[in-house]
Amino acid sequence: MNAEGWKRAFLKTLPVMAGYLVMGAGFGILFRVNGYGPVWALCMSVFLYAGSMQFVGISLLASGASAITVAVTTLLVQARHLFYGLSLVDRYKGAGFKKLYMIHAITDETYSLVCSTEAPEDVKPHAFYFAMSLLDHIYWIAGCVLGNLIGGFLTFDTTGLDFAMTALFVTIFVEQWQSTKEHRPALLGAILALVCLVLFGAENFLIPAMVAITLGLTALWKPLEKGVRSDG
Repeated sequence: MNAEGWKRAFLKTLPVMAGYLVMGAGFGILFRVNGYGPVWALCMSVFLYAGSMQFVGISLLASGASAITVAVTTLLVQARHLFYGLSLVDRYKGAGFKKLYMIHAITDETYSLVCSTEAPEDVKPHAFYFAMSLLDHIYWIAGCVLGNLIGGFLTFDTTGLDFAMTALFVTIFVEQWQSTKEHRPALLGAILALVCLVLFGAENFLIPAMVAITLGLTALWKPLEKGVRSDG
């Protein structure tokens, strides 16, 4: 892709850069506070690259969780990517080797950009989507590593810093609620999460909630898909 194409991709991803540098820095600082240096932060942000799961991963590593617990938690926390992948089949069709990286680089924000942004007429769509995915990933890596380096010099109490990811998801929820008339998926997720919170408690509700939400959305996939299409 030419320089103009990269410039356009960069401009499209500027809002993501602002959020990822801040959120990544928050992760990097917390990771450093828990005893993991910049090399670990770099590896985690390159190979795992899952904002919410990386924050969860800190507590899992700190508590000495088993490999099975880590694997199941990661699968359920990131289960929404199953639906992301299904909806991107057509857009990524014929992308060749680029598809492998673009699948790895799907995040909530990148998914939103790919779905809502059309490639410029003089740029191949796959190349444009690849560029946006790569730029978003670079922003996250930079934020994580810089935050980790900065964390080595901080002396103040970092309690509550991990709430930044919760705040981000609340913001995404509100934006998606306002941008569509189809609210059943959001209501279903909220209701099932609250039910699981009551039944299993704050310490144990995450996995049951993710399972329930996944099963619920799968069961209602057809009517929900029709609602989203009619809304669009």
